[in-house]
Amino acid sequence: MRNTAKLTTAVLAAGALTFALSACGSDKGSSSASSDYSGPLVVAASPTPHAEILDYVKDHLAKKAGLDLEVKEFTDYVTPNTATEDGSVGANYFQNQPYLDDFNKKNGTHIVPVVTVHLEPLGLYSHKVKSADALKSGATVAVPNDSVNEARALKLLAANGLITLKSGVGNEATPADITKNPKKLKFKELEAAQTPRSLDDVDAAVINGNYAISSGLKPAKDALILESAKNNPYGNFLAVEKGHEKDPRVKKLAKLLTSPEVKKFIEDKYAGSVIPSF
Repeated sequence: MRNTAKLTTAVLAAGALTFALSACGSDKGSSSASSDYSGPLVVAASPTPHAEILDYVKDHLAKKAGLDLEVKEFTDYVTPNTATEDGSVGANYFQNQPYLDDFNKKNGTHIVPVVTVHLEPLGLYSHKVKSADALKSGATVAVPNDSVNEARALKLLAANGLITLKSGVGNEATPADITKNPKKLKFKELEAAQTPRSLDDVDAAVINGNYAISSGLKPAKDALILESAKNNPYGNFLAVEKGHEKDPRVKKLAKLLTSPEVKKFIEDKYAGSVIPSF
């Protein structure tokens, strides 16, 4: 019994030591993994224009810069951030600062911007009227239903005199914050990606630039009203999980995304519907 007890104690002690060493090794391994920047950089992006811009970089600039780039397309505004947070992708390119701030706050994520690349002006579109002034009393306007883009949409309408918002309202404005609505507009809240498809069912829709372009609209030409690029806080940027800003692959991509070649590509391809922010 005594020998057995001694043996058991020895085994337990060895096990505890092994566990301690494993734990230390695990911590070290985790740290090592977080700084393991080998392999391709996988970037989550909205199809238009983000993935198109990344594809241009991949096809024309990445090889010379020594960057192995893989582009993964997503059509929603949630998965790119959750995939970046859990490490399924190394970075994302689809969003602006107010949206990211709101997302991090609500989801407990730790995504940070790296470099701002472009602006997609938000616009009001219609299949039924030729100008915003032509909207009839009681007209229905579709707006994105996520808090930041809905507030952005309402601010666009307010800036063009269609409604008046409560003084000092921020990036969480909703139709409840409208203080004056002379046309008695009604608002239909939809997922941002659905707003272009609503144009036949509503009188007008406020549509994010990327969804407008991907649905065949030309913001610079087709929008009834369009955001101004001047002092606009909604520039879209490359983003990573906090702590990965120093990834050499991310640094290379950031430099390429703000290169003269990419600026020319954006200006030539999108003709004012997407505006370089650098």
